[in-house]
Amino acid sequence: MKDRFQTFNSGRVMFFLLAVIALILFAAVLRITASIVVPFTIAFLLALVTSPIVKLLAKFRIPRIVSIFIVVILIIGTLFVVGMILYNSGRTLLNLYPRYEARLTEIYVYVALFFELPYDEYLSFFDNIWGQVGIRDRVRLMTLSFTNGFLSFLSDAFLVVLFLVFFLLEAAFFRDKLNAAFEGPRATRIKKLSSDIMTQISRYLSMKFIISLVTGIVVTIGLRIIGVELAVIWGIIQFVLNFIPNIGSIAAGVGATAFALVQFFPAPGPIVATGIIMLGANMIIGNFIEPKVMGDRLGLSPLAVLISLMVWGYLWGFAGMILAVPMMAITKIVCESFSVLEPISILLGSRKAAVARSMENQEGVTTDNAADTSAGTPTNP
Repeated sequence: MKDRFQTFNSGRVMFFLLAVIALILFAAVLRITASIVVPFTIAFLLALVTSPIVKLLAKFRIPRIVSIFIVVILIIGTLFVVGMILYNSGRTLLNLYPRYEARLTEIYVYVALFFELPYDEYLSFFDNIWGQVGIRDRVRLMTLSFTNGFLSFLSDAFLVVLFLVFFLLEAAFFRDKLNAAFEGPRATRIKKLSSDIMTQISRYLSMKFIISLVTGIVVTIGLRIIGVELAVIWGIIQFVLNFIPNIGSIAAGVGATAFALVQFFPAPGPIVATGIIMLGANMIIGNFIEPKVMGDRLGLSPLAVLISLMVWGYLWGFAGMILAVPMMAITKIVCESFSVLEPISILLGSRKAAVARSMENQEGVTTDNAADTSAGTPTNP
């Protein structure tokens, strides 16, 4: 019993308890300061993606400030085009609303007859189901939330562009500052850490952007062929939600199919075709093309990705779910750089990454044993 108490390491237990408390406090700070930290994080990730474009323009002897201005104009132009598409689609949706409400009423009649729910043919669709689920209050709250969210999006977009400009300006002197600030092994470790983060996250986001764009284009073309209204909107939704692993694709598919149900009811053909288009695009591109193109670049465990979606979604909402994978990848890379945190990196990594790390450790042990054996073998005079 005495030996057991002697082997108990109270210092290590206290360290882990303090680490858990610090992690909880850090999460609370992130949630409270989300209005500033989220735009800052998005700008940082955008800087990782757009920095190669700035370097490419520099090869053509374009001044850096001009290159940054071109990149910012491209981003603002893209946001403007997307905003105009959403605005025009919103106006179209308002014009088509009476037809959609009539179709929703038809669907509600079938559901009401099946479940024996009350229905008054002289009332509108929302008036009929208002007593069932309080839909009118829900729609009003959703409208207010959307308006506030749009205004918040405009202010966040301004902060993102502002931070992005300063990140790109600072990137030119970042390596020189590292060399001046740190020396010796510490400088080497920090340089490797920053290089790994920039390289892996930049490649992941660039490839994810291209794959999401292709998926959105395929969905838009497919829905247009079927005749689904607002097909461009569903393509944009698919593009955005594709950054959320697994859940995003399912949400986009369910939403587009439900919209097709409202538009084409009671004709089953276009509804089934919409579901097949959404399922096929996400299955083929997401499960076959994307793994071959991206490979196991980040080496993250599927369970770690799911937990990351839950945690960052709780802390930062929808933006947190989009940023969950890059943030988890950064956490894993940081943990790899410190021996005390290496077990966390292995737990966050995929099975393939864990097997590779185990083989490296075994090779290292074998090499050390061989070196010790050769050192201990006496040489003949």
